[in-house]
Amino acid sequence: MAAGGLSIVEYFTEDEGYKCGYCKGASSNYSNGMWAHTMTVQDYQDLIDRGWRRSGMYVYKPVLNRTCCPQYTIRCRILDFKLSKSAKKVLKKMTRFLSKGEGEKGSGTEPMDSCNDDIGIGHPTCTSEVNIDLEKPLEIVSLEEVPKSTQVLQNSPTVSADDEKNPGQKHSSSVANDFSESFKSVPKPGRGADPTKPPCRKAKDVRRERKLKKLLQKQQCMEMADASQHQEASCDNSNILLLQHHVPQANQPKSLEEFISESLSPDAVHKLEVRLVRSSPPNSQFTATFQESYQVYKRYQMAIHKDPPDKPTEHQAENPPEGPESGYGSFHQQYWLDGKIIAVGVIDILPHCVSSVYFYYEPDYAFLSLGIYSAVREVAFTTELQKTVPALCYYYMGFYIHSCPKMKYKGQYHPSDLLCPETYSWEPIEMCRAKLDQSKYSRLNEDSNAEDENSLQNLNKVRILYKNTVMPYNIYRKRQKRINDEAVVQQYASLVGQACAERMVLYRS
Repeated sequence: MAAGGLSIVEYFTEDEGYKCGYCKGASSNYSNGMWAHTMTVQDYQDLIDRGWRRSGMYVYKPVLNRTCCPQYTIRCRILDFKLSKSAKKVLKKMTRFLSKGEGEKGSGTEPMDSCNDDIGIGHPTCTSEVNIDLEKPLEIVSLEEVPKSTQVLQNSPTVSADDEKNPGQKHSSSVANDFSESFKSVPKPGRGADPTKPPCRKAKDVRRERKLKKLLQKQQCMEMADASQHQEASCDNSNILLLQHHVPQANQPKSLEEFISESLSPDAVHKLEVRLVRSSPPNSQFTATFQESYQVYKRYQMAIHKDPPDKPTEHQAENPPEGPESGYGSFHQQYWLDGKIIAVGVIDILPHCVSSVYFYYEPDYAFLSLGIYSAVREVAFTTELQKTVPALCYYYMGFYIHSCPKMKYKGQYHPSDLLCPETYSWEPIEMCRAKLDQSKYSRLNEDSNAEDENSLQNLNKVRILYKNTVMPYNIYRKRQKRINDEAVVQQYASLVGQACAERMVLYRS
């Protein structure tokens, strides 16, 4: 555990703007950032609940009221999750592919994943190195007891946190001549259905009707037999109740688990398996499969994000975070198809949520809409975790950008909330859309009296790491005389909130 379980960060002030990955503005995106030398999962949970997001070891917070494409943190309440029609179509497509081999490998981009979810990697200050001697013991000066934490995230992977023809029938020439007027509206072969036939019905509706008819006929026969044999009324009532019990009710919608299980039939043509692999400390499975996973990442970056062949490095694909044995931390979800990796989802398992960090896949399998499929699988995974950890009941999808059509798809996961950039309260996305239609930036909380409950109250309690010594800000202030340093520390503490400012350690050179 690094530095006694403390989160050690170096803060960077807002810059002059950099290129936006969404609207491609040259210098219209603004953010504040921190380099996280170590980060506990509780601190990161609190940070993302204040609009922060990590890209590897770099943690950043967009300046929503200045940036060209405001990025609102979005989360899905998995306890009330409802599958959308588009998600059901993707699950059914995957089922057909696995069970019958339907579909062909193709190339092309995934609409939902064509835009890098989390921008901040290109931040000019995010690559700066700081020489901190963490091997030396840190001296704690006049501090309250440091909260115990064995849950640390460190060196995490790059983020960012994605038809049928209906031929008609041929008609004989004699019929066409005798009834030319009445057949004027009949579609030509290959141009629509025959209007003389009744419309098609769903197979499940036909089966339900047939079954119901058989039960009704059986009920009538039993009633006639009962009448002829003069059975007691109590027997008749029992038979009627029995029949009513077997009459099929209206079909209940399939659950997410049922949709997924359908695609995992043991006699399917293809076999798909999702393996959860701890990325740090790397176990034997992670080490053994890293090169294969890296090659998928490299092909994904080149095909989808148009990276040159030499840009996707192994460090970007691996960059493993340190995680606790308790089950929190960073993980890779590897999607194995017929014995080989075709996709990898990088996720953080935090005290209250599963946070989707990044997802990449083999471009040849873009036709399976793996971006949508992986998101649904991650929702299902979060649901399973929640059964044993009740507090873990949210799925964080990164940022929702209402002004970017390619990023609005996240709002289709129901029910979802957006984080208010001023009060840091969660607001249902249905209540936010009208405001965001009118203005890219908006205070989402409608209560004009609502305030940030975790706002900075006492600057003196902010913890500083200065000359290898951890101290409260009031002592640090007496030991250094830098101009405007107080304004920087105050900005940092205001953005991370009082709770994190008291727990985390801010490095100052």
